[in-house]
Amino acid sequence: MEKGALDLDLSVGYALKRAAVALRAAMDRELRAVGLSVPQYACLRLLAHGTGLSGSELARGAFVTRQSMHVLLRGLQDRGLLARAAAAPRGRALPVALTEAGRDVLTRADEIVAGVERRMTSVLSEGARHRLLADLAACVDALGGPGPDD
Repeated sequence: MEKGALDLDLSVGYALKRAAVALRAAMDRELRAVGLSVPQYACLRLLAHGTGLSGSELARGAFVTRQSMHVLLRGLQDRGLLARAAAAPRGRALPVALTEAGRDVLTRADEIVAGVERRMTSVLSEGARHRLLADLAACVDALGGPGPDD
């Protein structure tokens, strides 16, 4: 290895990226059964969790650009999974809400995602899984990253 080069076998960042890519690929593959991508699933999950979220807030929560979120919302609306108000109660942001069909798809998608996560962590003891969650949260905190409700 050349001087100053990063040893990928010892790089936490590289290991995290590999895990994230593997998780994303597995979730995308499995979510196809309900016609969703990971960003679409994240959007539905965020809408179910909080009301009155703006497109910008949804984009940040789903880790996509505002422009991508606009396209994503339009596609979910066209499929009848969410509804947007015709007029904004204040400002320009149109309120978005899940429809009953959206809640049904989300319930099935939640089961799929939980199964992928169970498969991913099946090699860990319950204690190790809890420690992993705590350690990852500590890493995010150390970098001043967003919290679970940001």
